[in-house]
Amino acid sequence: MKDYPDKIKNEAELEELLSRPSAETVELFKRLEGDILFLGIAGKIGPSLAHMTKRACLEAGIKKRIIGVSRFSNPAEKDLIESWGIETIQGDLLDRKYLESLPKVKNVFFLAGMKFGSEENLSLTWAMNSFLPALVAEYFKDSRIVAYSTGCVYPMVSVDSGGSKETNKPEPVGEYAQSCLGRERMFEYGSRKYKTPIALIRLNYAVEPRYGVLVDIATKVKNNQPVDLTMGYFNAIWQGDANNMVLRSMEHTASPAWIVNIAGPETLRVRDVALEFGKLFNKEVQFTGSEAETALLSNAEQAFRFFGKPNVPVQKVMEWTARWMEEDKKLLGKPTYFEVRDGKY
Repeated sequence: MKDYPDKIKNEAELEELLSRPSAETVELFKRLEGDILFLGIAGKIGPSLAHMTKRACLEAGIKKRIIGVSRFSNPAEKDLIESWGIETIQGDLLDRKYLESLPKVKNVFFLAGMKFGSEENLSLTWAMNSFLPALVAEYFKDSRIVAYSTGCVYPMVSVDSGGSKETNKPEPVGEYAQSCLGRERMFEYGSRKYKTPIALIRLNYAVEPRYGVLVDIATKVKNNQPVDLTMGYFNAIWQGDANNMVLRSMEHTASPAWIVNIAGPETLRVRDVALEFGKLFNKEVQFTGSEAETALLSNAEQAFRFFGKPNVPVQKVMEWTARWMEEDKKLLGKPTYFEVRDGKY
């Protein structure tokens, strides 16, 4: 927790924390050969992940071409990414001609995908989450690829199980989660067919003061709304810690594809988290529903063996989130739907 503030003052300070590379990440980029491409850089995670890459390269004293690809529906986001010294290439990844015009760099991070509103447009969900990965695995067959997946590919497990491990069989619930398993299978196919080194990141869940499960719960508490206990337990990891782990996963890419869970070390109870926010906001907490005996949980012990445990505890992120929300600072307005049990997002 060295050099971490008691309160995050603004988005500039938040970005500094989210994109702060660890010493191990800096060392990685001293060894890593080739330039770096981020497919689907815009959104919740991509900007800080690419910014961390740029900062790590600067600290390592090396020069690499770092490129971010997106439709960039928000021009301000494109400008911000470029201000960090990252190249941008604007276009639609589902346009095959556009995809095949992209530079074939050695290191590719795949962040493109669809979750929010996936039930309203299931064909697009499958196209983004399964068809596009097949195209990417073919076009970038000579690269190393780190691709984001999700813990949603696992079934619900007992709340005292410690969470699903990478060796557990995926049993996705709902079409969103099924399409995400489709993403994995397409990358696995490409990895086997072309001997492409690939890592698949099953993330569950990254959090920061503007969005995530903690924000979802805190919003209910702050607004005097009942907190749903139906999904009574969850995992959470500070996004800055997750970013470092994801970047370092590039050295663990393999054929067949290497799979790793990235999640927090503890099983968090929704009731306890809500009551803690109640203390932080000085609010009475209301609840609805009852806790089930199962939840969507991931076991990240493999990641901790390779990368160490997260630096920032969830309690600190909760305090940051409460102070951030008390001052009515910007939220991203993208609920996680973590409480959904039928897979319909």
